[in-house]
Amino acid sequence: MRFATRMLVVQVATQVAVVAVCTAVFAWLGVQQLRAEADSSALNIARSVAESPQVRERVAEFSADPGTPDAASLRDGVLERYAADVTNRTEGLFVVITDDHGIRLAHPDPDRLGQVVSTSYADALAGREVVTWETGTLGESARAKVPVYPPDGGAPVGEVSVGFERASVFDDLPALLAGIALAVFSAVAIGAIVALLMRRRLERLTLGVQPEELVALVQTQTAVLESADEGVLAIDDTGVVRVCTAAAERLLGIPDAVGRPLADLDLPPAIAIALAGVGASAGLPVGDRVVFIDVRPVRRGARALGRVAVIRDRTAVAALSGRLDSVRAMGDALRVQRHENANRLHAAVGLLDAGRTADARDFLADLVDRGSVDWAVPGIDLVGDAMLQSFLGAKALAARERGVALRVSDDTFLRGTVHDVEDVVAVLGNLLDNAVSATASAPEPREVEVAVLGDGDAVVLTVSDTGSGIADAEAVFAPRERDDDPAAVHGLGIGLPLSREFARRRGGEVWVVDAGGGGRGAVVAARLPGVLRADPQSPAPQPAQGEGESV
Repeated sequence: MRFATRMLVVQVATQVAVVAVCTAVFAWLGVQQLRAEADSSALNIARSVAESPQVRERVAEFSADPGTPDAASLRDGVLERYAADVTNRTEGLFVVITDDHGIRLAHPDPDRLGQVVSTSYADALAGREVVTWETGTLGESARAKVPVYPPDGGAPVGEVSVGFERASVFDDLPALLAGIALAVFSAVAIGAIVALLMRRRLERLTLGVQPEELVALVQTQTAVLESADEGVLAIDDTGVVRVCTAAAERLLGIPDAVGRPLADLDLPPAIAIALAGVGASAGLPVGDRVVFIDVRPVRRGARALGRVAVIRDRTAVAALSGRLDSVRAMGDALRVQRHENANRLHAAVGLLDAGRTADARDFLADLVDRGSVDWAVPGIDLVGDAMLQSFLGAKALAARERGVALRVSDDTFLRGTVHDVEDVVAVLGNLLDNAVSATASAPEPREVEVAVLGDGDAVVLTVSDTGSGIADAEAVFAPRERDDDPAAVHGLGIGLPLSREFARRRGGEVWVVDAGGGGRGAVVAARLPGVLRADPQSPAPQPAQGEGESV
């Protein structure tokens, strides 16, 4: 039997038991009330008869006569007619009048006149009124006995006994029981209907899942949701958060979210829009993290229950993607270098095959002086690290395609070798990409200048451009939605926030030196500690007369 059915049976059984007890109590009270009404009626009638002057006078006369009254004379006597009249008017069982010896002076059965009554009359002669249920010659009845006093007062001279038949006392009992039965049936019916409605309401609220199944669901939910690295946020159809795992609270920074409307969680606008809509397939920065949000509607049958958002931490993936972009750029640069070098070697071989040995010697000497690849980046020879030279050369080629010239500042001074090149090129690449994007839409001249400085084991990078500047220097590091528009200005997307995260993880920083504006471009700097391996034996790089050498 299902839990809801068991609850229905228990509720109905409880209601029937309670109503049965109440019915018994009310029935008992009803019977007692009918008995009390019969006793009260008998006592009042007996008092009225005993107070009648005619009765008092005749009873006193018979009590004064030492003999026994004649039954024949009593049949048509005043007391018999009076008692019969009262009996008929009150619909009682009997009205009996006796003298001080218990002799019946009036009785419904004429044959019993002149005889002693079958029940005790001592209390009445003692001046006490008695109300009781007794069995006499006329059967069981509710009777009242009161004393009869003589007209001039004194001790009682007789009694008046008035009785009501048991059946007549409970004439109203069937109607009373019928009323109670109707009330019982109504109460049970109302209780059963309410129990059915509660059962249907419970099944709607639990979607038909029984409590024993709910226990298993809670255990499964706890085991699955809390063991996953992804955060799960469940929102009902009214916008109230119903489930928020610890991972979701950690990723979104929203403690105690359960039971609160989504609008009250103080989330960044981009995150709130993603949770209220269809999610975000691109990364969204939240603090120092980059998250992806996948929102799916939840339905059971035709009923919409709300939506569930899965929040995935993709900070490491985004960081790795940035590093891979940098490595890809360096790989492209090396492929260009290899291709260019191969072309020049083919040219030298052609000169030798043609017998032009002097020309071949001059060509190779020039190649040694200028390097295997002409990056055409002014000042690139000031960068002492070969990997950074290749990276800057590749970025210069990409910038040239967008009409932007990249050059290395004359202030560049870097001695030693960069050993954690991935973080350096990731930060430098983001800064260069932002600068090129800002400059590409600006009027001529479109130039980006980069300075690379060594400071102990730290590398300091400075990137300046000739764009329109940064409108809000703080907003560029604030979480925003990703913008893939090539003409976007500084700070859109996750480049700068992610670059700052890379730097801060090393104890460094990324900041805006000069926001620019008013015809001036912006200057952004970064400091990355612990990435430079100093080489004291290496001479400081000197500007070359021709183009820079690279590998």
